[in-house]
Amino acid sequence: MLPVVWLPSARNDLRQILTYIARENPSAARRMKKLLEACVLPLSEHPYLYRQSERVLGLREIIAHPNYLILYRVAARKIEIVTVAHARREFPLSI
Repeated sequence: MLPVVWLPSARNDLRQILTYIARENPSAARRMKKLLEACVLPLSEHPYLYRQSERVLGLREIIAHPNYLILYRVAARKIEIVTVAHARREFPLSI
């Protein structure tokens, strides 16, 4: 099992998304947080569960919600959550 580590940039992305949603609907923000965090749980045991990203070379992507993607990297000894991005965001990212 590999540890799943959220990079500070990914935590910041998540916080911004949830803050935006919470302005209109705090309960929806809580549900979204649970959904996004639950999507990464299987990575510890199945790091290659999701496809390689066609948007950002070297990363894998989870379509966590129709509006949100989670991009991550499988490193030697850990899984790094790199960013949480809106699906309409322009790619490639400067990571």
